[in-house]
Amino acid sequence: MSTSQQSPALGSTLRERLAASLGQGVTPYVVVVGYVVIASFWLISNPFSTIAFLVFLSSLLAIYYFPIPTWLRVALGLIVLGGVMPYVGNLNQGFLDVVTQAAIFVALALGLNVVVGFAGLLDLGYIAFFAIGAYLWAIFSTPQAANIFPGLAASFPLGSAWFFVFLILGVVAAGLFGVLLGLPVLRLRGDYLAIVTLGFGEVIRLLANNLNRPVNITGGAQGITNIGQPPLFFQPALDALNVQSSPGAEYRMYFYALALVIVLITIMSARRLNDSRVGRAWTAIREDETAAIAMGVPLVRMKLLAFAAGATFAGAMGVLYAAKLRFISPPTFDVVQSISILAMVILGGMGSIPGAVLGATLITLLNLRILPDFANQLVLWRRAGLPIPANFDPVQYQRLFFGLVLILVTIFRPEGLLPERRRRAELKAEGSKDTGEALVQDEQNMVHPDVGIK
Repeated sequence: MSTSQQSPALGSTLRERLAASLGQGVTPYVVVVGYVVIASFWLISNPFSTIAFLVFLSSLLAIYYFPIPTWLRVALGLIVLGGVMPYVGNLNQGFLDVVTQAAIFVALALGLNVVVGFAGLLDLGYIAFFAIGAYLWAIFSTPQAANIFPGLAASFPLGSAWFFVFLILGVVAAGLFGVLLGLPVLRLRGDYLAIVTLGFGEVIRLLANNLNRPVNITGGAQGITNIGQPPLFFQPALDALNVQSSPGAEYRMYFYALALVIVLITIMSARRLNDSRVGRAWTAIREDETAAIAMGVPLVRMKLLAFAAGATFAGAMGVLYAAKLRFISPPTFDVVQSISILAMVILGGMGSIPGAVLGATLITLLNLRILPDFANQLVLWRRAGLPIPANFDPVQYQRLFFGLVLILVTIFRPEGLLPERRRRAELKAEGSKDTGEALVQDEQNMVHPDVGIK
């Protein structure tokens, strides 16, 4: 089979197929705008319908997939996330909380994707960086810090304005711990690397669980409560406009906006890293460490940079998470959470930025909306007389559902739901006699790392 015949089949995407079927006229514009409008009005008119909520969120997929200009994509995204979602959040705060939680896990999945997807370094202790950011703000925004610095007890807890400073400090602290994790694992690969990173995550959790004596730093197993929240700097404007709203509703909207801003910064940073010389060096390390060394890639520095860069996203979101929840404890940061974040990356497609966003969103929705609503529906069916076991609760089997989803994805879609272009081509070409020809189109878009990166 010739290259011209095979490459389009391997490199084609859903967006390209949509472009081919809809053409280049106004049809794609009409379809995607119409979908967004219909989904938005359906949710506004049914603000407690989970189905309407899921259809509304799927409009973001339509915005991403359909062949429309970037300016229209940005405008529709702002309307959906910046206009319709906040309005619906005033009608149903539960949906707003779900989207905020999804945004938090999107940032975590993007950070882990840097380590696992870009650099190919399996990290099973990633949740530790999330814990570092969370405990950093929790300690200093409560009287816990006075136990560490008794001579400065009058200075604690810190004021709410310090929240934004600690967002940056969370990034720095998590990045430093990422380097500390990277140093002892530089020579490790595969299973050995996974075991060491898993141990690191457990060490951080156990420290949080036991650093309540002789000096109470973390609150031990009881955790830390009454964590400080950021200042509502827009409160004077609301008062001037005589807008009546509860502090709880204002903070929900505030954290939603902050989470979206952090996710946007995370996506932009991940894209820049992936397209840079550093990203190409990570790709070389992921594909073949020996070849990367031969090409002059500084293995030590690139691995440390991967761990540090991935950790920074989790550190920032950890600070936000602690302020939003106002309570944290060690069980929040167990190994199961690390596995869940890894599942998000695998589900979406390792190395794919849109895939990490989709995987995190789907699993969060499964956890917070789909399974609980399904459990409630089973109760109604049971009351109606259907022979459903009384002790069957889908929420209790969420890990089982995760496993089934991952098995199905591995069998039928091993590259993930939204795979990276190169990885999709490699997997489709696997076993083909013309593997080299099949990858020609994608190789043209790949620039090998510069020899002798300093």
